[in-house]
Amino acid sequence: MNQLKRPMRALPNLIFASRWLQLPLYLGLILAQGVYVFQFWTELVHLIEAAFGNTVALDILVNSIGYKGDLAPTKLNETILMLVVLGLIDVVMISNLLIMVIIGGYETFVSRMGLEDHPDQPEWLSHVNASVLKVKLATAIIGISSIHLLKTFINADNYSEKTLMWQTIIHIAFLFSALAIAYTDRLLAAPADHGKH
Repeated sequence: MNQLKRPMRALPNLIFASRWLQLPLYLGLILAQGVYVFQFWTELVHLIEAAFGNTVALDILVNSIGYKGDLAPTKLNETILMLVVLGLIDVVMISNLLIMVIIGGYETFVSRMGLEDHPDQPEWLSHVNASVLKVKLATAIIGISSIHLLKTFINADNYSEKTLMWQTIIHIAFLFSALAIAYTDRLLAAPADHGKH
């Protein structure tokens, strides 16, 4: 009987070990994080240069944010500044999303990190699981979508009504999706909580 069971142990072990195939994906996301850091600092340097009157840096910023006006701006104005800062916030929020996916996904699906006694352990990591990760990702996507929508409305003259309408509809769809995920997660967690009492 024992000899029949031994070959079957190899298959579950192989399947369980296949989780390490996700490691290159998380390493790739770390490289993407590096690209976002580079992008952030490039935009920030251009912003500082434009604030000190560098017209080349200003032109780069104007092109990167898609700002259009009747005349090309000759100096940094409040609208351009706001759009650039919102772009920087957007990069930070996407970077936070990457960190959640990298750390939370690795901890949930690949291997424990053993950070229990580490002073810098993220607060949310102690109770992360697939459901919590889904809700956190959904709320992060809503935050990113909100920034994009705000950028669009600040620069609304350069967008068609159709674009504004669809961006708003898509944002509302993200909002309802996140609410549905959170509600479903709560429904699934409720029987477990009820069983404890």
